[in-house]
Amino acid sequence: MADLKSIRLIYLKGLLFLMILLFATGLIIAQTRSWQIALLLLLIIWSSARLYYFMFYVIEKYIDPDYKFAGITSFLQYLVSKKNS
Repeated sequence: MADLKSIRLIYLKGLLFLMILLFATGLIIAQTRSWQIALLLLLIIWSSARLYYFMFYVIEKYIDPDYKFAGITSFLQYLVSKKNS
């Protein structure tokens, strides 16, 4: 599969991810009707985004400029290779 190059399609993809996130969150909160669950969902969403940012940006820009992020699997391989070094 080729890389997505259209700016409009990239924004559409981001919007679709946001819609999925809001829809799924709304369904979970409607199902449980719990503020505790809503807070936990908020924490999961926030920490997942920060972890992804860490794996993608922080490692490459501040720790190891030779590392090029290619997904979570590549990050795990990077960690294992650094541990064995």
